[in-house]
Amino acid sequence: MVFTKFEKRIASAMPQIDTNVLYRKGFVDAPVPKDINLADEIIRLKKEKNAVLLAHYYQEDAIQDLADFLGDSLYLAKAAATVDADVIVFAGVHFMAETAKIINPTKKVLLPDLNAGCSLADSCPPNDFAAFRAQHPNAIVVTYINCSAEIKALSDIVCTSSNAVKIIESIPKDQPIIFAPDKNLGRYLIKETGRDMILWDGSCIVHEAFSFDKIVTLAQQHPDAKFIAHPESESQVLDIAHYIGSTSGLLNFVQQDNAQTFIVATEAGILHEMKKRAPQKTFIPAPVSDDTCACSECAFMKLNTLEKLYLCLVHELPEIELDAALIKAAKSPIDRMLELS
Repeated sequence: MVFTKFEKRIASAMPQIDTNVLYRKGFVDAPVPKDINLADEIIRLKKEKNAVLLAHYYQEDAIQDLADFLGDSLYLAKAAATVDADVIVFAGVHFMAETAKIINPTKKVLLPDLNAGCSLADSCPPNDFAAFRAQHPNAIVVTYINCSAEIKALSDIVCTSSNAVKIIESIPKDQPIIFAPDKNLGRYLIKETGRDMILWDGSCIVHEAFSFDKIVTLAQQHPDAKFIAHPESESQVLDIAHYIGSTSGLLNFVQQDNAQTFIVATEAGILHEMKKRAPQKTFIPAPVSDDTCACSECAFMKLNTLEKLYLCLVHELPEIELDAALIKAAKSPIDRMLELS
């Protein structure tokens, strides 16, 4: 059997896995009993195993509805630091589950599908970034939380889109800053803070997929709508936004603003929570350049399903395992972020 880079981390656990349970493509492949209510079984298993479910807003609707903690990266990082449970199941992508493990090294952290990666995290290979950092030895390294544990370990402080401005502004103005891995968020932060930062050339395929021309056309069709965008989007998209904010910021804005219609430029999973919080309002996903789909969805986020979540809880696999030295190195920049947040 050939493992992916993520599967290698759980390879040592393979001999202990029941022979009827196989890893295939990074998740537990086992029969799901017929005629069971998956949602009810997941709730039962969480209670039975003293497990807590953390889920990101970009997960499928049914998983969001089952979450004990539902939020953006900052909220989930804070939640991971405070949960009182033996098992943390992270319905999100790999770097998020890694962050939960770094914060809780003694707890069991599970991810329904280990292949739930991140295009932004993958755009920053650790060896390449270490060489890049060495070219700027006097710079403070600020990394967006959307990166691997290895990149966090090479950082001085981590940030999220919710607290990035605050983190950058906490650094002395005469101190050079490397910002990685998202160049689009970096450009937005340069504009917001006035800091001249050294940017790593990384990006998120989900937030770069939006079509500027189609958004303009859609806005013309809905003249009373407000266009809101996540700062990982490209600069030309951000330039026409009525509001730019993190996932939680976008949620707060649509609840508080007087507009009744919003065009939303971020992963389409957020619309589920927006509709729940403001059911009287209309939310339109921003169009993308690809004519095969109407909105931008993260294929990695959608790898997690109710079936995989159920099997994950039953077998307590796949488990996130990190080297103790890596955890120690990656935890310090996260702790600095949480202190400032």
